[in-house]
Amino acid sequence: MNRRDVSAAPVPVPAVDADVVVVGAGAAGLSLVGHLLDAAGPSGPPSVAVVEPPPGPDRSPERTWCFWEEEGGGPGAGLGAPVAASWRRLLVRGPGGEALGGDSPRRYTMVRSADFTRALDARLAASPAVTRVTGTATAVEDGPRGARVSGTDAGGRPFALTGRWVFDSRPPRVLPPARTTLLQHFRGWFVRTREDRFDPGTAELMDLRTPQPRCGLSFAYVLPLTPREALVEYTEFSPAVLTDGEYEAALRHYTEHVRPLGAFTVTGAEQGVIPMTDGRFARRAGRSVFRVGTAGGATRPSTGYTFATVQRQSARVAAALAAGRTPLPPRPYARRHLAMDAALLRALATGRVDGADFFARLFRRNRLESVLRFLDGRSAFREEVAIGLRSPVWPMARSLAELPLLPRRPPAAVPRPHGSLQRKAPT
Repeated sequence: MNRRDVSAAPVPVPAVDADVVVVGAGAAGLSLVGHLLDAAGPSGPPSVAVVEPPPGPDRSPERTWCFWEEEGGGPGAGLGAPVAASWRRLLVRGPGGEALGGDSPRRYTMVRSADFTRALDARLAASPAVTRVTGTATAVEDGPRGARVSGTDAGGRPFALTGRWVFDSRPPRVLPPARTTLLQHFRGWFVRTREDRFDPGTAELMDLRTPQPRCGLSFAYVLPLTPREALVEYTEFSPAVLTDGEYEAALRHYTEHVRPLGAFTVTGAEQGVIPMTDGRFARRAGRSVFRVGTAGGATRPSTGYTFATVQRQSARVAAALAAGRTPLPPRPYARRHLAMDAALLRALATGRVDGADFFARLFRRNRLESVLRFLDGRSAFREEVAIGLRSPVWPMARSLAELPLLPRRPPAAVPRPHGSLQRKAPT
C-alpha cells in the first residue's frame, strides 16, 4: 500500500483496507507502528493505517516521558527517539530532608514527546506500508473480515477504514469501575536560574518536604538539564485536581521556601492528570479490536509510569503478528503487582498510611535496584516479599484483606488538566 494522506482526498473519502489500523498517534499508537515496522519478516511489514486527530483539544500537547533504561539500550532507543537527558544518580528526600537513593544500575531517561513524534513521523513517512489519516474516529467495531473504523476528517468529510486488526490507543474518557481511584496530577516549570543550583548528574525523583494532603501524597520532582536549567514539578496523588492558581502557589512555595532557587525564569510549563485506579482495563474490545496504552492497562496503578510498559506491550504485539498469532496485547502487569497496587491505593485513600513516610521508608529500607524494579513492574517475588515486610505491615495487610469486600464503583470521567500543557505518564 502506498503512503497517502486520505484527508486530502475528494468527497467522499474512500474506504482504505489495511492489515492493521491504529487509532491515535500518541506514545502508544506511534510506538506500536514503530515496532510493527521493526518486526517485519521476509515479506516486509504489514500494511498499516494510522488515524491521528487534527490539531485541537484531541491532540496531545507536548510533554516529557521518563523511564529506567536497561544497559545497552532502553524502550525508546530502538525506535530512534533522541534522549533529552539521562541520570545515573537518583535522589529521594524524606519529609525531614534526609537524602536517600544513590547510584543506579539503570539510567533514568527522559524523552520529549516532540522529539519522539518527529523521529516516528520520519520513519512512517519513509515506509510505503503506512497510510496516515487525519481525522476523528467516531466508531470502532467488528466487521465480517476484521474490524472497521469510521469517522470524519478535519473538513467534516467521512472516512472509513477496514483492517484485519484494529488497535485503539486513545486515552480513556471514562475510567472502569473501581474500588479505589486516585489521580496523579501535576504541574511543572522548566526553569533557568541565574546561578548554578542543580547537579546535572542527579535526578531527584521525590522531594517529600512539600505540605502533605490529608489523604494521599505530594512531592516535588526535579530533573536537572544543566547546572542552571531543570524541570521542577509539583505532584499530588489525591482524589481531585487543583486549580491553576493552586499549582502555581505550590510551585512558588517550593522554589522560594522549601528549595530556594534564587532568581530564575520560567521558560515553559507542562501539566497533566494520570489515573491511578484498581479498575480493570479490558485489552480486547471485540474479535479484531484491541486496546493499547493507558486504555489497555499500561499505566502502573501505584506510580503512573507508562512509557516503558507501552514499549514492551508493542514489541510483543508486533512479534505475535509477525508469527501469525492473534495479537492480543499482553497483560501489562502481574496479578500480584496489581493486588499490591490496589492495597497501596486503598491505604493512601483511607489515610491509613502516611504517603510521604511510606515512600521514604521504601527507599530507606530496601536496595535501590530492587525498588526500581518494583516501581517498573519487573521485580521478582522474593524482592516483593522483602519490600512488603519493610513497609507498614498492619495498614497494608488490612487494606489488602478488605479488597474483596469492597464494591467497584461506577465509572468516572477522566478530568482534563486546567493548563494548556500535559506531560508523561512518567513511565
